[in-house]
Amino acid sequence: MDDALITIGDDVRIGPRTQLLTALHPVEDHERRRAGWERPAAITIGDNTWLGGGVIVCPGVTIGDNTVIGAGSVVIRDIPDHVFAAGNPARIIRRL
Repeated sequence: MDDALITIGDDVRIGPRTQLLTALHPVEDHERRRAGWERPAAITIGDNTWLGGGVIVCPGVTIGDNTVIGAGSVVIRDIPDHVFAAGNPARIIRRL
């Protein structure tokens, strides 16, 4: 069901059970959701980035270069370059 482009940079490490999800479904339009409508949104992961085990990256997210995402995090919005982010939802913990 995931139809959007997923771009993965050079030297990226992706832990086990990580999910890269590109399908968006209508939230407020109940009839379209019932009918199975979806819209794809691309994911971009920058160079030298590390996604810990069990990370979920949601549709339309960009993760910057040299960034680390902690295990089990849910990334629902863009994460910039050179940071460590973790949690649900993932938030910046510190600069790298």
